[in-house]
Amino acid sequence: MRALISVSDKKGIVEFAGELENLGVEIISTGGTHKTLKEAGIKVKGISEITKFPECLDGRVKTLHPNIHAGILARRDKPDHMKELSDLNIQTTDLVVVNLYPFKETILKEGVTREEAIENIDIGGPTMLRAAAKNYRDVAVIVDPEDYERVIGELREKKEVSLDTKFYLCSKAFSHTAHYDALISSYMKREREDTCLPHTFTMTFEKVQEMRYGENPHQKAAFYKEIGNTKGLLTSAIQLHGKELSFNNINDTNGALELLKEFQEPCVVACKHANPCGVGSGENIYDAYMKAYSADPVSIFGGIVVFNREVDEKTAEEINKIFVEIIAAPSYSQEALRVLKSKKNIRLLQIDKILQRQDEYAYDIKKVAGGILVQEIDSKLLPEGEDLKTVTLEKPSEKEMKDLIMAWKIVKHTKSNAITIVKDGRSLGIGPGQVNRIWACRQAIEHAHEFLGKDSTKGAVLASDAFFPFPDCVEEAAKAGIRAIIQPGGSLKDDESIEACNKHKISMVFTGMRHFKH
Repeated sequence: MRALISVSDKKGIVEFAGELENLGVEIISTGGTHKTLKEAGIKVKGISEITKFPECLDGRVKTLHPNIHAGILARRDKPDHMKELSDLNIQTTDLVVVNLYPFKETILKEGVTREEAIENIDIGGPTMLRAAAKNYRDVAVIVDPEDYERVIGELREKKEVSLDTKFYLCSKAFSHTAHYDALISSYMKREREDTCLPHTFTMTFEKVQEMRYGENPHQKAAFYKEIGNTKGLLTSAIQLHGKELSFNNINDTNGALELLKEFQEPCVVACKHANPCGVGSGENIYDAYMKAYSADPVSIFGGIVVFNREVDEKTAEEINKIFVEIIAAPSYSQEALRVLKSKKNIRLLQIDKILQRQDEYAYDIKKVAGGILVQEIDSKLLPEGEDLKTVTLEKPSEKEMKDLIMAWKIVKHTKSNAITIVKDGRSLGIGPGQVNRIWACRQAIEHAHEFLGKDSTKGAVLASDAFFPFPDCVEEAAKAGIRAIIQPGGSLKDDESIEACNKHKISMVFTGMRHFKH
């Protein structure tokens, strides 16, 4: 029996090779792996002894040779294959242990050059893996050190690797090479600064966490991350306290974080079922939290609360007066951690650079039966290089304009149809996910009145994620005392809404950009 070993990740390889040697397996190897095994006292042949050809081109060509690949690809059940090997004096290889040049680790290094990245694209390794995996009935192929023990166990017990294990290893090898090639493709696309949607779409992710279940208990689920710079994103979060995150926890927290990233001033976003339920901005994080909490003290219960500043002790004490599932922040004071950790089940996440966004090459992907929908992420808030257009006789004041922008940020991250109402740096009412806009409008007003009183909406501002097809939302806003509205504009009946605003002395601003979120 012969094994070919060539690994970049040398974890456990000496012990594995030692076990093979004890079982009478002949070992051949290349370059650094050959050196490692030889220095460990393991009997190993160099690849050139098999190919009868020296490694060349700085090691770019080592294993790309018929003496290697014929020995891997020959089918043992075909007499003509075995006769050809005999005539050519080529021995079969029964075990291929290969993991690839560290391309991922290379491109994640700070300041890596394109030349360095390209030099770490493995050629011979994927070729050997694919050859061995194709011929899995006769060859066991190992890409993961975690599988060494399983293979050694079977060799000790049965003197061979079972067909079931070989097929499992074959599948894993093809997944490994697919992941590797997708990573290279993604890197090249970014290097070219290519933002187009390709003819064929391939992405690769790495598992972060196995989930207890998915959206519902009967669904299996796992959490995967993209490969690259994930600072400021949920995939880079450090959990400081509490139970394991669930599928819904992760989805809801991501929704809260996306909205939080719109704010530079101290801000707190409370979220429930991926929709914001309370948003506050202020001079400091305590004031921002109190605004977010008071906006909807019912929905925040059992929700997610995210902060763009350090959580201090005073704020932590306020948080602990209610039950929340998750807190995410860039940092916590020691006193705040002491207070918050007194509750066993609260999850505390630390996310460095919490305001950092995904890069411009990121995609938004939605699964549909039989395919996926792919689009650029909605990274813009307002059209670049264009001023907001006031279309009414009344003009918003400086304070109203500040609140309008805040309302626009919130409505961007609220499920459509969506309406948000803001006053003095605080959300008053949020109407998400309705099948018509007037219901969303009424819901937002009713929420504000329920928690903050009938007068709370007087002098407030309102945002809509899409245009008003009818003036009904303006009429409802006028009854509530709303003084300014921001919306995309573009309806055939814009004039009717503008006329209604003028009648009620409400200012209206058109953005020229909509933000549907389905």
